[in-house]
Amino acid sequence: MSIAERYLPELDAEAASTRRLLERVPMDRLDWKPHPKSRSLGELATHVTETMRWGIRLSAPSFQVGSEKAPALRTTPDLLARFDQNVAESRAAIASRSDDDMAEEFPVLKPDGSIFFQLPRKAAVRRLLLNHLIHHRGQLTVYLRLNDVPLPAVYGPTADESI
Repeated sequence: MSIAERYLPELDAEAASTRRLLERVPMDRLDWKPHPKSRSLGELATHVTETMRWGIRLSAPSFQVGSEKAPALRTTPDLLARFDQNVAESRAAIASRSDDDMAEEFPVLKPDGSIFFQLPRKAAVRRLLLNHLIHHRGQLTVYLRLNDVPLPAVYGPTADESI
C-alpha cells in the first residue's frame, strides 16, 4: 500500500463527518458571529468546504496561501456540491501521488510569494488538509451548538445523536 493510499480511509471518514455538519448549517444564520473578531458562520462553513480543496494543491509544486478566492456559497445544495467536488478532486489528487512524490519537500508560500514553511508532501496532507479541516470543523460544531443546531455524531455520540 502506498503512502497516499494510507491517507484515503482517514480522508473519507473525516469528509463524511464534515459533510454531516455542513448539512446542518442554518442558511438563515450565515451572517451570525460569536464575537466581532470571529468569522461569520457562512465564512466558516465556506472555509471548511474550501479546506478540503487543498488536497488538489498538493499535486502542484507549491501552495500559496490566499491564492484562490472562495465562491459565494449561500444555499445548502451549493455548499454540499462544492464540498463533494472538492473531496472527490482532492482524493483523486492524493491517490495519484507516488511515494517519491509524497516524500518531496513541499513549500507553502505566503501571499507575497515568500516561503512560509516547507515540509514533506506527506506531512502536508496531514497538516494542511486533515488537521486544518478537523480544527475548523471543531469550530463549526461550536457555532452550530451556539445556534441550537443539533450536532451529529463525529467521533462518538453527541448530546443530540447517538452512534
